[in-house]
Amino acid sequence: MGFPSELESPKHDASHVEKVSTSSIDGGSQHLEDLDSIEQTQSGRYAWLVAITAGVGGLLFGYDTGIISAVLVYLDKDLGKILNAGEKELITSITSGGAFIGAIAAGLTADRFGRKGAIYMGCFLFIIGAILQAASYSLAQMTVGRLIVGFGVGSAAMIVPLYIAEVAPAKYRGRMIGLDNMSITGGQLISYGIGAGLAKVPHGWRAMVGLGAVPAIILMCLLPFCPESPRQLIFHDKPEEAAIVIQKIFPEGTPEQVQQKIRHITAHVAEAKALKEGKGNLWLLKQLYVVPGNLRALIAACGLMAISQLGGFNSLMYYSSTLFALVGFANPVAVGTIIAATNFFFTWVNLMVVDRFGRRRILLSTMWGMALFLALAALAFHWIPINHDLTLKTNKIGWPAYVVLACMIIYVGFYSSGMGNTAWLSSEFFPMEVRAYGTMMLTCSCWGSNIIVASTFLTQMENTTPSGAFGFYAAICFFGWIAVYFCYPEVKGMTLEDIREIFKHGFGVKYARELQKEMKAHRHAESSRA
Repeated sequence: MGFPSELESPKHDASHVEKVSTSSIDGGSQHLEDLDSIEQTQSGRYAWLVAITAGVGGLLFGYDTGIISAVLVYLDKDLGKILNAGEKELITSITSGGAFIGAIAAGLTADRFGRKGAIYMGCFLFIIGAILQAASYSLAQMTVGRLIVGFGVGSAAMIVPLYIAEVAPAKYRGRMIGLDNMSITGGQLISYGIGAGLAKVPHGWRAMVGLGAVPAIILMCLLPFCPESPRQLIFHDKPEEAAIVIQKIFPEGTPEQVQQKIRHITAHVAEAKALKEGKGNLWLLKQLYVVPGNLRALIAACGLMAISQLGGFNSLMYYSSTLFALVGFANPVAVGTIIAATNFFFTWVNLMVVDRFGRRRILLSTMWGMALFLALAALAFHWIPINHDLTLKTNKIGWPAYVVLACMIIYVGFYSSGMGNTAWLSSEFFPMEVRAYGTMMLTCSCWGSNIIVASTFLTQMENTTPSGAFGFYAAICFFGWIAVYFCYPEVKGMTLEDIREIFKHGFGVKYARELQKEMKAHRHAESSRA
């Protein structure tokens, strides 16, 4: 079966993608697009509170990513010896390895046990791992603690955006998933602040890693107040509970609109169940690769995620304190806090504009800037006198060090306002029958790329020089920008049930563009009639 060209003209009429009859459900001839009118009503606080609560899971990811940067600087001989570059890479990358496994475990169980179960498990593992790290007196114990934290981070990072996507109203989905990203960057900022505050405290790194259990405890306490996603409730034959949740999400919706939404979701759940009936996990995972539309969605989603991780940002977050110490700054953790604050602010910018301007436009407007300023940083590194073992030949901070810092700040601004957050929205690309598995692969591509970056950065800096390393990252961002132009469609404002149609038309870039125009025209016509 060949891949249809993305240049084919879209074949649909009216304002919505779906033209499937629901006669088998309610005996009428109503089309699925008519069952989504509740999406046009105003959503209430409930959906935002649920998204904010679930977004606390992002703090697990963010805090751990940020705090290891400070820990590496202040470990000294507390693990029995001074760690070399390879051992530092080990305790940094082992968390990514654990997260890779945690994401797979969460993906394989998310449909069977619901979304909330995996979040609970992620919190529990993170607490255990944080305690083990804080009590570590050897490299082996620290490594085990970091691994267990990774299991928890991977589980939460995979499930939280998926859960929010299924709870959020279509018109606010980008912003609500963005709350998870805000928590990630907020966790990084908090970790840098704590790292700087405990820098002069003897063995302060133990408190740094131990405090990582706090957001996990908070989330475990708040999660009972959050509902299971309506799509999961219907999947598990609980339409009455789903109706209650939908009414809370759309308080201005009429009872009839709530029932229409139930029928809309039920139709797609029935289709997903029919495809999955009697099939095992391996068969379902295989559908991501053998169904052309699913494969294209997987390539677009995982490709962007891999680029977001391999494009240099996580090297900066994991090793920013090491990096700024390298170029001569006396208080590298405090300097790194500037990077974390920039990351947090521009994540907020993305949150404000993503549903207004769209994912694709934001990516195309920011990725070129990432490539440009990484290239400028690579040039500036050429003028910094660094030995092969990454020690400075002089203690003087010259203009190149400030150029590197400025380039890193601007680069992070482009990253956080664009690709850093948009990559996590791509869970919306996958049809329901493979959504958990697609999001699992999306998260695995994140952590797999993380493993590569965390385990090679210092070695790459030694062997190819800092200029070579950052030039390599710049090239990845540039070619990623080209890939987004051809392969990443715009899906803002579409329901999850609608998006599945996009990738049946090649990568759907042109199809989605035409569909967005028709949706806009339809909304304008509806408002004119009103």
